[in-house]
Amino acid sequence: MGGGPGGGAGGGIETSSLLWAVIMSAFAGFGGILFGYDTGTIGGVIAMDDWLKTFGKYDPTLQYYIPTNDKSLVVSILSVGTFFGALLAFPMGDMVGRKWGLVASCLIFCVGVGLQLDTKWSTFIGGRVVAGFGVGLVSCLVPMYQSECAPKSIRGLIVGLYQLTITIGALIAAIVLNSTKDRPNHSAWRIPISIQFIWAFILGGGMIFLPESPRFLLLKGRRAEACHSLGRLMSKPADSPEVEAEATEIESALTVETSAQTSSYLDCFRNNESRSGLRTWTGVLMQGWQQLTGINFIFYYGTTFFQQAGISNAFIIQIICDVVNTVMTIVGVQLIDRVGRRRLLLIGAVGMCVSEFIVAIVGVTVGHPQQAADGVHVNLAAQRVLIAFTCIYIAFFATSWGPVVWVVTGEIFPLSIRAKGMSLSVASNWLWNFGIGYATPYLVNPSTTGPNGVKAADLGVKVFFIWGGTCVGCFFFTYFFVPETKGLSLEQIDLLYRESSIIGSEKYRQQMLAQGENFTTNYQAETEAIVS
Repeated sequence: MGGGPGGGAGGGIETSSLLWAVIMSAFAGFGGILFGYDTGTIGGVIAMDDWLKTFGKYDPTLQYYIPTNDKSLVVSILSVGTFFGALLAFPMGDMVGRKWGLVASCLIFCVGVGLQLDTKWSTFIGGRVVAGFGVGLVSCLVPMYQSECAPKSIRGLIVGLYQLTITIGALIAAIVLNSTKDRPNHSAWRIPISIQFIWAFILGGGMIFLPESPRFLLLKGRRAEACHSLGRLMSKPADSPEVEAEATEIESALTVETSAQTSSYLDCFRNNESRSGLRTWTGVLMQGWQQLTGINFIFYYGTTFFQQAGISNAFIIQIICDVVNTVMTIVGVQLIDRVGRRRLLLIGAVGMCVSEFIVAIVGVTVGHPQQAADGVHVNLAAQRVLIAFTCIYIAFFATSWGPVVWVVTGEIFPLSIRAKGMSLSVASNWLWNFGIGYATPYLVNPSTTGPNGVKAADLGVKVFFIWGGTCVGCFFFTYFFVPETKGLSLEQIDLLYRESSIIGSEKYRQQMLAQGENFTTNYQAETEAIVS
């Protein structure tokens, strides 16, 4: 993103007012709060006395409670809506545009939030699905809009802000829940839920004043509007040479991409010259691997895990994990454009793998509480190791697989299939999110009997052996399937996929930047060679 577009250099969107470009591109990242806040809210809401009395069941021994099946459903059902929302982000993004698609998504989300204020179980669950549908649309359209509008030198930073806002949303939720949890009526859970209207209003209302993606406008043949949008992003007149050169560069790439006549989801998986199939599978599987790192186990069920490990102040430890996640995400988004996407993913996979295996080994050897005649004995040193390496694991995730996955997903697709490819990739994220969120209690918890009885695997801390093993898969997947795209415009990334191998992508990227290669010059050279 640094480097001007003069002469069709393919340097990405350059602007004389960097602050204005950052504001316009990063503002959409506020959409991450929609998901982060809900994730942080629902776990606290379902533990509130008034919510349990309204939606739960009563037993003389257990008092008011929510059955395990219903608990798994209400926590994970949001991901069902997000799955379908992400899939439908393609027609939404390509029919009405990235900008107005986000505005419409916020309206849908508001409908879902409103339904969750009702006191009927079916309406509450339905509201979770509808809100999830809106979140799914936002989760796909936000990185798409950011990737297409951000200056390339800081595109990783800007798109990574989406992950950062997710963590900030979770922290805000914790603060709100703590302030309303002791209210004796419905306002205890309705206030935290209603606050979500604010996030949707800020995102949807703010998007109205931002420019549409120039790449979308050129895709639709609306060149004059695209130049006007580029002018706003570049802080230059719409008829300036710099804007004209940037529009020409995007059109050159678009001409080649559309010649493949891509028109369906099936075409996303074709092994053509632009390697659409490889790109699509990379996006889909990368989002799945992100969920398989086990991060949502900590943020959905971490408090229970720490309690089972004998840690008395489990709630405080969970807050510490949230703080580590937020702080290290801030660090991570600044490293994306400095260290590189591929390298961060490799480092993160190794760091998470080592940390999780240490947690698992310590937990099954000396970390679990010991029952003795004089009570339960807890190994304090082992507890400290568990806490420390859980935080180190979160830190590695927050600086790598948290934000980088969204960045790579937003930039690897050619324009002609970007909306379809991203919708498939993000849908994969939410599908795995739902599966892991729903299955985790059955993997970790012990079997129970009675009215709330359910059979479970009782893995406890052993589940970290599974997450550590999946991080090994993350490493090898990155090495063979994820190219290095640091510092390249979206059109140059398209050229990299056409001309380079994945393993050799770093060398080709450096060559491309050193020699000023871009889609326009290469396409013109190939055309002239064919003519001669």
